[in-house]
Amino acid sequence: MKVLGIDPGSKTLGWGVIEGDRSKYRLVEYGTIKSSEKDKFSTKLLKIFDKTTDLIERFKPDVLSIEEVFYAVNVEVALKLGQVRGVVMLAAEKANLQIVEYPTKLVKQTIVGYGNAEKRQVQEMVKALLKLKERPEPHDAADALALAICYFHVNNITEKNKRVF
Repeated sequence: MKVLGIDPGSKTLGWGVIEGDRSKYRLVEYGTIKSSEKDKFSTKLLKIFDKTTDLIERFKPDVLSIEEVFYAVNVEVALKLGQVRGVVMLAAEKANLQIVEYPTKLVKQTIVGYGNAEKRQVQEMVKALLKLKERPEPHDAADALALAICYFHVNNITEKNKRVF
């Protein structure tokens, strides 16, 4: 099973692909989609949609794991983030991927063991879990990998709980 994790952002969108099963997984690749400050917002959305579609075609994931909408003090930022999530989810839906959404605190709790963990702590745990030599940079990509890893951990727990003894 392949999972595409996406940490949505209109300036920098992090992505990461993890492959494996419920208890064992490995890094395939990760990176970012960056937008120019000069581009109008609709152009940024189109770029994000096109690049996400390219990632889906290239890696052929089974699942999109994406950050759930969260409360933001700045309404404009929250609306833009929602639109970015929308175009990413549209690309995944067009490709018939399973789409799962996780709240940030659950991802941090699953990866680090603490729902209010700092970005650097998430990077360090992603490094450890994937047996990498260095922390994944930038933090947007590490967050995307954490979202993909979260799918395996949450799915594993769910599957264990379904067993009948």
